[in-house]
Amino acid sequence: MSDARQTLVERFTPSGGELGLFIGLFFGTLLASLAVAGFLLVRAPADYFAGAKPPRLPGPRWVRIGLHILKNLLGAGIIALGLLMSIPGVPGQGLLTMLVGLMLIDGPGKRRVERWVVGMPGVLKAANALRRRFGREPLVIIRGDSPRA
Repeated sequence: MSDARQTLVERFTPSGGELGLFIGLFFGTLLASLAVAGFLLVRAPADYFAGAKPPRLPGPRWVRIGLHILKNLLGAGIIALGLLMSIPGVPGQGLLTMLVGLMLIDGPGKRRVERWVVGMPGVLKAANALRRRFGREPLVIIRGDSPRA
């Protein structure tokens, strides 16, 4: 191995303490992402995925617009953080973090993709098991004319 390559390998090889920190951050962000996703899934109304549009927030229009802008900015920031965590050597759950950010931002086709993912039999079964554990009604998914719970 050349001296330059050997120097690079030595420079970017983490020490024992750094490796432990990376592993701790990896599992910490994994658990945090799963906890946030689970919390949002349990708190959502049972018919959240049944309608063509999500339920509107109550209150004055200027408050709804402000919250909408903040939600999209937060989602964009979480996506940027997920992209950063996707770089090799940076600890964290990049893809899962980006998915949480994507759930927050608005865009064309987002609702259809959310309904498609949640409507997958395995995902729906796991989501409803989690909701049942916390005493919530199962999610209702509309496919064509027939609701599916």
